[in-house]
Amino acid sequence: MAHPFDEAVDAVRLGITSAPGLLHVGTIEAHGARWPGFDSAPADLPALFEACCALYADRECLVDGADRLTFAQAHVLARRMAAGLTLTHGVKAGDHVGLAARNGAGWVVAYMGIVMAGGVATLVNSFWTGQEMAQAISDVDCALVLADRFRHDALRTHSDMQARLVLLDLDLPIDACLAPLLGDPDALPLVSPGPDAPATLLFTSGSTGQSKGALSDHRAKVQAALHFASAASAVSALAQRQGAPEPPPPATLLNLPLFHVTGEVVVMLQSFVIGRKMVVMRRWDALDALRLIEQERITYVTGVPLMGMELATHPQRGEFDLSSLSDLAAGGAPRPAEQVERLRAGLPGTWQSFGFGLTETNAVGTGIMRDAVYAYPGSPGRPTPPLVELAIIDEDGVPLEAGQEGEIGVRSISNISGYWNRPADNETLFSPAGHVLTGDIGFLDEDGYLTIVGRKKDIIIRGGENVASPEVEAALYAIPQVIECAVFGVPDVRFGEVPIAVIRADADSGLDEARIGEALAGRLASYKRPSQILFQSTPLPRLGSEKIDKRAIRDAYLAVDATV
Repeated sequence: MAHPFDEAVDAVRLGITSAPGLLHVGTIEAHGARWPGFDSAPADLPALFEACCALYADRECLVDGADRLTFAQAHVLARRMAAGLTLTHGVKAGDHVGLAARNGAGWVVAYMGIVMAGGVATLVNSFWTGQEMAQAISDVDCALVLADRFRHDALRTHSDMQARLVLLDLDLPIDACLAPLLGDPDALPLVSPGPDAPATLLFTSGSTGQSKGALSDHRAKVQAALHFASAASAVSALAQRQGAPEPPPPATLLNLPLFHVTGEVVVMLQSFVIGRKMVVMRRWDALDALRLIEQERITYVTGVPLMGMELATHPQRGEFDLSSLSDLAAGGAPRPAEQVERLRAGLPGTWQSFGFGLTETNAVGTGIMRDAVYAYPGSPGRPTPPLVELAIIDEDGVPLEAGQEGEIGVRSISNISGYWNRPADNETLFSPAGHVLTGDIGFLDEDGYLTIVGRKKDIIIRGGENVASPEVEAALYAIPQVIECAVFGVPDVRFGEVPIAVIRADADSGLDEARIGEALAGRLASYKRPSQILFQSTPLPRLGSEKIDKRAIRDAYLAVDATV
């Protein structure tokens, strides 16, 4: 049986999704199949923005430094931007329009304007070098790129890039930032691309090689946004039924990069559906986050697990009123049980939640919230109703029973259409039954909760024994002095492959290889323990998704090892 909290949330959600209205669930025909979905949903993103911005017209939508926009004001600017993109910059339906910029109110309005003009919002990883950005932009045939000053300067040196560049200067006040892109909305009727039209291109993280452009239609984006909103609505309604005090108006930090699917869908698009204020962070800084949580009465923060740990353990945490923060969510890697307890102690009164999803699933997958987190620490939860069908699949594409390990597959109306111009990759992306094959290895227990064992490429085969790097990392995170770590496999003459660990620890902890060895001895079999442990004082490198970039760490290790 599911955890009692999950059962209670499911019961409330069933009441919400069976009632007439935006979140009503029925059956939708799409892509030659029938799917569970929100059958009263707006047809596309322009219709979603129009409906939500009218519903929450006077609420604050975006806060970016001195700029403060209501939902109505954001929509007016986006309509003007759609007109400018069409009439001045020649954007046509289906054109790929790049956004290469850090977070900002101007980024959000630009995204709205692109899809409202019928364009495909192409979200460029702003952590990339100029060469990497130019390559990705060329790969997906962008006609136009809106770039902040830093990315604009980095891109314009690449003469081989065919796309036109327009400066989106996020350092200026919002009106001045958008001025070169605005037009007369009365000269352009509101575009209705429809559910099957392409809406967005997001790039995979590139952790296993060159990134790919993941294409989604409007239906997938709208359904994903409503999916997360239904969960948030159910949890809020349950809390009120259980006698919780009236919460402050919903507000979140835009602390994750908006070019990443979690920032785009789980945070930004969901915020439009539930009328949630979005407060911009240009880059993650725990002290700045604490200040903004108090100042803007933030109720919800999501990010990678390290962000929560930095909030909970910051030496100045006690100086700030964090009473508004009801929910701290995370994705990217399951939290070890020890981190769950450290967060509970460091942020009393704040509930934890965790989710598992991919760019290819528009972040839809599994979830676990609040009380259930403490019963299943380290699990990303169950397949989240109403959209998700999850299967554990063997090498032959056959679904496996509970307890059996295989590749995790996610089937949902919110899955991407495929990778842009990559037919060979698309052949291997989906199972015969239509599940996105995630590349993650895991199993479901008898209650339906997922355990992720590791990536297909994260399994280290040492002398014929499988070593899952997440299991070793979880054991390392159980050591209080370890701030972050990465475990990866390297070639070995004797065993074929052995695990190596790179650790960032508290500077004054005195942690060394001997102490780590003692800590691991009672938790891991000897063959699972790292053959070598390397320490560094600086943060580990990260991908644009904020996941630790194991590939870069491994490549750096092998490059040094080759010179020894």
